[in-house]
Amino acid sequence: MKKKELEKAVAILYDSQESASPKVVASGKGDVAKRIIEIAKEAGVHIQEDANLVELLAKIELGHEIPTELYQTVAEVLAFVYQINNKFKEKVKPL
Repeated sequence: MKKKELEKAVAILYDSQESASPKVVASGKGDVAKRIIEIAKEAGVHIQEDANLVELLAKIELGHEIPTELYQTVAEVLAFVYQINNKFKEKVKPL
C-alpha cells in the first residue's frame, strides 16, 4: 500500500520596496499547509500548484529571499498570477 504524502504549501511575498527578490513568508505541511492555503483563498490570493517548486521553496528559511537559481521559475509563476489578476479585474468592474 502506498503511503499518502502530506500536503505541503509555501507562501512567497514580493515587495520591491523591501527587497530585490521574493521572500518565503509561510511554509508548512499537513494541517499547517491546509491553513496556509485556506488563508490565501480567503484573501483572494492566487494559488499555483507546483509540487516541485514547493519542495524547493520549503527548504528556504522563513523570511529569507529565494535564491537566484529559482528566480526564473518564480518569475514565471508571478507573471501568470499578474495575468490572472488583470483578467479578473477586467471582468469585474466597480459599480
